[in-house]
Amino acid sequence: MALRWVITVSSPCSSQSHPAPDAVLPKFSCYKTLHQSHRTFTSPLHSTNRFSLPGNAFRSPARIRISPFRCFASALTPQLKNTLDTVVTSNKVVLFMKGTRDFPQCGFSNTVVQILNSLNVPFETINILENELLRQALKEYSSWPTFPQLYIEGEFFGGCDITVEAYKNGQLQEQLEKVMCS
Repeated sequence: MALRWVITVSSPCSSQSHPAPDAVLPKFSCYKTLHQSHRTFTSPLHSTNRFSLPGNAFRSPARIRISPFRCFASALTPQLKNTLDTVVTSNKVVLFMKGTRDFPQCGFSNTVVQILNSLNVPFETINILENELLRQALKEYSSWPTFPQLYIEGEFFGGCDITVEAYKNGQLQEQLEKVMCS
């Protein structure tokens, strides 16, 4: 059985100072489509209903507004990209994490810190919880949606799962040895 949703939106065209509830809120209809062998049948699941508000909802002086969808601009500005490029290239190992090296505020961040500490690797940490713009920009910068984010010699290495896997199979130690010797 397949479901088909039909949405009809009413237009709030009225000269009144407070439009009627029917004119503001969308009208929804729902139909179901049944597939039986080679035939298709369509029948209404529900009668057409409009959402309704209490009669006094529009009597207050404040107007109810339905906000439009928002389109967010990129958090990764050219200036911030240049700053991130400088940070990840000026340090051999950089960890963008939740919290600090001494006080991780996330189990995944703590795991990566413990791995790097066990390898006696000098690394810089940046607390992404201190700046929401930085946090959003880093997701775009690395094309990676979660934290922590580990960078080795200016290149994004991975998050917690990738770092743990690379540590278990020895790839992380191998790459860090090459970086530290150069």
